[in-house]
Amino acid sequence: MSKRKIALITGITGQDGSYLAEFLIEKNYIVHGIKRRAASINTNRIDNIYEKPQIKNKKLILHYGDLSDSLNLYQIIHKVMPDEIYNLGAQSHVSVSFEKPEYTSDINGLGTLRILETIKNIRPEKEIKFYQASSSELFGLIQEKKQSEKTPFYPRSPYAISKLYAYWITINYREAYGIYACNGILFNHESPRRGETFVTRKITIGLSEIACGVSKYLFLGNLNAKRDWGHAKDYVEMQWLMLQQKKAKDYVISSGKRYSVRQFIIEAGKNLGIDIKFKGKNSSEVGYVSKVNKNCSFNFNKNQIIIRVDKKYIRPAEVEVLHGNSTLARKELKWQPKITFKELVSEMMEKDLKLVKEKIIIDNYRNNSSSEK
Repeated sequence: MSKRKIALITGITGQDGSYLAEFLIEKNYIVHGIKRRAASINTNRIDNIYEKPQIKNKKLILHYGDLSDSLNLYQIIHKVMPDEIYNLGAQSHVSVSFEKPEYTSDINGLGTLRILETIKNIRPEKEIKFYQASSSELFGLIQEKKQSEKTPFYPRSPYAISKLYAYWITINYREAYGIYACNGILFNHESPRRGETFVTRKITIGLSEIACGVSKYLFLGNLNAKRDWGHAKDYVEMQWLMLQQKKAKDYVISSGKRYSVRQFIIEAGKNLGIDIKFKGKNSSEVGYVSKVNKNCSFNFNKNQIIIRVDKKYIRPAEVEVLHGNSTLARKELKWQPKITFKELVSEMMEKDLKLVKEKIIIDNYRNNSSSEK
C-alpha cells in the first residue's frame, strides 16, 4: 500500500481552502490546515467534511497559526512535514487593502516569503512542493484584451501589489534554490462559500433579502466592471494538478468568458422569476423590475427599483475588465471548467435564498421568545 500524501493548506477555512480540503481528502490525502485563532467559531465551511460518509479514511487536522508569525509557521511546517503546501491564506479584500495596506502587504507578501524560507531551510531533509494562490488583480489596468501568462502586470490596489510581490518571490525561490514552487493566477471564482462581502455574494444575498421582504434595496458600486467568473470547485482541481507535474510552472486559471456585474444581477434575478433592467448613469443608475414572470413566487412589483449605486463601494483605482486566457493550462494540464456561469449563479441564489429564509425563521422565533418573557 502506497504511503498517503500529506498536504498543508493555509486559509483552510476560506472558500478555496474548504473545497481543496474536500478534494484532497477524496484523493486519500492527510490534510492539515492552518486557521487563525478567533473569538468566534470560523470553521463552518469545513465542518461538513466530518459529515460526509463517502469520504473514507478521512483525516483533517487543524493548527492555529498566522502568516505574520515566522516562528509559528516554521514550527507547524516542521512538525507536519507535508509533501505539498497550498498557500491560500490572505487578506483577500481589495477594498480593505486600501484601508489596511501595511497589514495586507505583510500577510499576502511577506507571509508567502515566510513559508518559502521555511521550505528552503527544511531542505534537503524534505522536498516540499509549494503552490501560491496568485490573482488576476495583478493585471489591473489591462495591457491585453485577454490576459495570459505572458501579459504584463499593472496592479491597481495594495492587494494586487502585495500579490505581485508574492508572485515574484515564489519564482525567485524556484530559480534561486530549486524549490518546486508555482503560481496559479486565478481569475474570479465564486461559490455559495464565497465571503459575504464579495460582490457576487452581496448580490445573491441582497436580492434574496429583497425577495423575502427583509430589505428594500441592494446597494452596489461599479456595475460596469467585467469579470471572468468561474466556480471555485473547478479551480481547486487545477491547484492540485499544478503540483503533480514534473516541473513547476505558473498558469492562468480562468473560464475564458466575461460578464459584467450588471449581467450577474440580471442572471440572479431570473432565478427569482423577475427580469431586471437598468436606467440612469453613474451614481444615478438604478436597477428595476421590468417584468414579473409566471414562475415568480415573491411579491415583486413591475417597475420596482431594487438596485442603487453607492459611491462608497467604488474603489479609488478601479479595475474595469479582467478576461483570462487559460489556453496553456487547458493544453498542458488537460483541464476544463465543468460548471457554467448560469449554473454558478443558480447554485448561489438557491443557497442564499434558503439561508435568508432560515435566518428569518430564527429571528422570528427569537423575537417571539423575547416577547413572551
